Amino acid sequence: NNNDHVLSFDGRTLAISSQSESDSGHSIVYTVPLRGGTAKRVTAQGPSYLHGWSRDGKYLVYTGQRNGDFDIYRMPVGGGEEVRLTTTPGLDDGPEYSPDGKYIYFNSVRSGTMQVWRMKPDGSDPEQLTSDAYNNWFPHVSPDGKWIVFISFPSDVSPSDHPFYKHVYLRLMPANGGAARVIAYVYGGQGTINVPSWSPDSKKIAFVSNTK
Repeated sequence: NNNDHVLSFDGRTLAISSQSESDSGHSIVYTVPLRGGTAKRVTAQGPSYLHGWSRDGKYLVYTGQRNGDFDIYRMPVGGGEEVRLTTTPGLDDGPEYSPDGKYIYFNSVRSGTMQVWRMKPDGSDPEQLTSDAYNNWFPHVSPDGKWIVFISFPSDVSPSDHPFYKHVYLRLMPANGGAARVIAYVYGGQGTINVPSWSPDSKKIAFVSNTK
């Protein structure tokens, strides 16, 4: 199992990615009723790591490794055709829809370090939002659409790695780009803020920190 889980905007369904014994232990995306019930498989191929759900409830976005490359994909919630949204060399990860559905925010190593980007829902018009000495992962958009929060690893961490048990920053910046400010310095890393964790009123953020 892993730590990828996203609640639908209507609050009725949970999407998860979980390792499947029938797929050589690869991560597969499923949906399950929030009140419990039988999980329904969504992605046919793995590994597939879930990150985002569209506001209209129709699509899931996730990172998939296909032919050795990690890219961002979209698929209908009920399953169906997998659509590849990124094609650049290197790791693209952490896709999440903006609340208005106009953008997909994600992190990419295409510039040489891991930075925050956004693109149109069809994968067009990629736009780099951060460009600094950190390796920035997992942007999450506030419910009011005004802010993104993300995790920043120091430069001594490989751009394509997000290890456990590291001192990292949680940073906040305007959703359209701008100066980022530190809101927490924690001992965490992988799993600290992988999935959407804003409060509905956009005033609080939940995260995981390890004690050291």
